[in-house]
Amino acid sequence: MQTMIFAAGLGTRLKPLTDTMPKALVRVGGMPLLAYVIRKLTKAGCSRMVVNVHHFADQITDYLETHDFGVKILVSDETERLLDTGGGIKRAAPLFDRYQPVLVHNVDILSNVDLAGFYRHASMSEADVLLLVSHRITQRYLIFDKRMRLAGWTNVATGEVKSPHQAIRRLHFVSPEVGTYCQNNCFLCAFSGIHVLSPSAVQAVEAEQDDVFPIMDFYLSHCGRMEIHGELKTDLQLVDVGKLNTLQAAEDFIVNSGHQVSRAED
Repeated sequence: MQTMIFAAGLGTRLKPLTDTMPKALVRVGGMPLLAYVIRKLTKAGCSRMVVNVHHFADQITDYLETHDFGVKILVSDETERLLDTGGGIKRAAPLFDRYQPVLVHNVDILSNVDLAGFYRHASMSEADVLLLVSHRITQRYLIFDKRMRLAGWTNVATGEVKSPHQAIRRLHFVSPEVGTYCQNNCFLCAFSGIHVLSPSAVQAVEAEQDDVFPIMDFYLSHCGRMEIHGELKTDLQLVDVGKLNTLQAAEDFIVNSGHQVSRAED
């Protein structure tokens, strides 16, 4: 397994903590978010890992150089310019093994996902991209057809719809109730921040003319001609550590899942 961890973000929602450190090194459960994600990925069988850096990049590189996680970790440097998620994958593409899929994981996501199983499903499927999704209630949803092929995106609070399909763009979606996710013959699912790109999908991202772009915009613009599918996890437990008021939930999640570590370990 090879993976990429998105760790270059500014972490503005975690201010004032991120005034002096990158979001990736904010501590929960006794260790930085980055360490938690690296350890989860190595337990899943990852042997090659890429971490992109921008905000306080030197702190992340110093941390990686002084901690041995038992896995080869390469750094994709975005110090001069933050490239967003799609641009980040494009910049990192030369660091990947071009013959293996890449599992991409946000540094601020804690979950109960079986990453080895998800990667295996993606590798065995015919999909160019496999997105891990759930029934989580939010305002922003991915839109899938009955085959769970990506068809668009919607913000149910504003009514905005993005899709390469005119029929989808004409629809109006409302926020689904818990357990209800089918509207207008479409499935609304929340993205988890975890996805797997096939080697051909990585090459397609690398071929993009722009250097700065969100990966979701790439998926939405290509879903009409690429096989971009969702894998639904109905029992997903996920904490998005994006705001100060989510830190306690993250601490609780790590304690309950048995991943807290001692100072000596970290």
